[in-house]
Amino acid sequence: MEKTIHPSQVSGEVRPPCSKSYAQRALAAALLCEGETTLSNIELCDDTRYAMDVITGLGASVRQTGPAQYVIRGGLAPVTDTVNTGESGLATRLFTPIAALCERRMTVTGSGTMLRRPIDMMIEPLRNLGAEVLSDGFLPITVRGPLKGGETDVEAHVSSQFLTGLLMSLPLAEGDTVLHVEQPNSLPYLAVTVDLASKFKIRMEHNGFREFFIPGGQHYHPARLHIEGDWSCAAFMLVAGAIAGEVTAKRMNTLSLQADLAIIQALTKAGAVIITTPDEITVRKRELSGFEFDATQRPDLFPILAVLGANCNGTTRIKGVHRLMYKESNRAEAILSEYTRLGMKVEMQDDIMTVHGGGLSGGTVDSCNDHRIAMAAAVAALAATGPVTITRAQAVNKSYPRFWEDLESITRKEA
Repeated sequence: MEKTIHPSQVSGEVRPPCSKSYAQRALAAALLCEGETTLSNIELCDDTRYAMDVITGLGASVRQTGPAQYVIRGGLAPVTDTVNTGESGLATRLFTPIAALCERRMTVTGSGTMLRRPIDMMIEPLRNLGAEVLSDGFLPITVRGPLKGGETDVEAHVSSQFLTGLLMSLPLAEGDTVLHVEQPNSLPYLAVTVDLASKFKIRMEHNGFREFFIPGGQHYHPARLHIEGDWSCAAFMLVAGAIAGEVTAKRMNTLSLQADLAIIQALTKAGAVIITTPDEITVRKRELSGFEFDATQRPDLFPILAVLGANCNGTTRIKGVHRLMYKESNRAEAILSEYTRLGMKVEMQDDIMTVHGGGLSGGTVDSCNDHRIAMAAAVAALAATGPVTITRAQAVNKSYPRFWEDLESITRKEA
C-alpha cells in the first residue's frame, strides 16, 4: 500500500487511539484475575489484537459489550500449547513469563521482524525463578512452570518489557521474589506497569526501579478501567500542529505516566505554542528553534523528533541512539536511509543523532514496515516543498489503524 501526502496546512481536532502499552498490560492483568474485568476505550490495533488472542489462548474469555468496551473473565487455564504474539515486542516479553506460570509446556512464537529480535535476556532469569526454558535466543521460546519466585538479575537495559512480564507474573508465584535490575531503561514504562498492577490490588516495592521486592501468593482482583489515550500516537499529530498549523488532541491525560508524554517537553524546547487542560492539548505553529533532548527513556519518539528538528532553525541533538536497533526496524538506519531522501540533514555519532534544520523536500520513502517511520514521514510531508510518497504505508496498523483518516481530517492542501 502506498500513500502520498501533499504539503498542507493543518487545523482541527483528533482523538488518538488508546495506549497500547496500558491496554496490553490491562489485558494481561484481566487474564490473571479470577472474575470479570471491564476495559473501556480499547481500540484493536494489530498489537492489541494479538494480546487479545493470547489471553484467550491462555484461558480468558472475552466478550465485547460496547463499541470499545470488553469484559474479560480471567483464569489462567491454557486451551492451546502455542500462542502467537505477532510482531509485538511487549506482548512477547510480557506473556512469556505469564506462560511460565503454567505447569504445562507452552510455546510463544511470533511473526515478521519479531522472529529476528533477541529474547535471550529472558532465559536465565526464568530458569533462576523455577521455569524450564528451551530457546536459541529468538522466537519461538518454550517454557514450563510454575515460576516459584526467588532472586535473580535482570538485564533491563536491553528490554524493560521483559521486566514488565516478570513484575506482572511473579505476584502469583508461591514464594517471594527479589529482582536486581541492571541499568534499567524506559523507566516511565516500568512506572506504568507498577501503576497498572496496583489497580488490580497487586503490591510490589522498588528502589528507584533498580531492585524490586514482589511478595508471592497474591491475587489479582477484577477492576473496571478506562484505557487512556496513547501519547506515542498523539506525538505525530502534535508535531503536525507545530510545523503546519494547529492541532488539538482530545481525551488525553496530560498527567499521564506514559513515557511519550515527554513530547510536550520537546515541543516546548523547540518553541511551539502549547495549551493544555487536564484532558486535551493544543499545539500551534510558530518559528521553531533547534533543541537538545534525551530520548533514552522514550526511544519511540525518535522518528517524529527528527522531523521536528528538521523544521527548526539551527541544530537539534537527540540522545539515545543505542535504543533504536531492535525495533520494528533498525530505526537509526531507517532514519538515515529514508529521511535523507526527503532532504533531511542527519548524522549519528556515538549516542547522539544530530538533525540540521532548514526544512525538507518531497520524495519517496519506504516505511521499512515500521509504523513510526511511516507516520513521521507523513507528518514531514506537511511542511515539505513537495509531496511525499510512503510505501508499505499499512505499517501504521500496528499502533494507529485510523492514522490516515485522522491526518486527512485535519489537512487542507496548499493552493
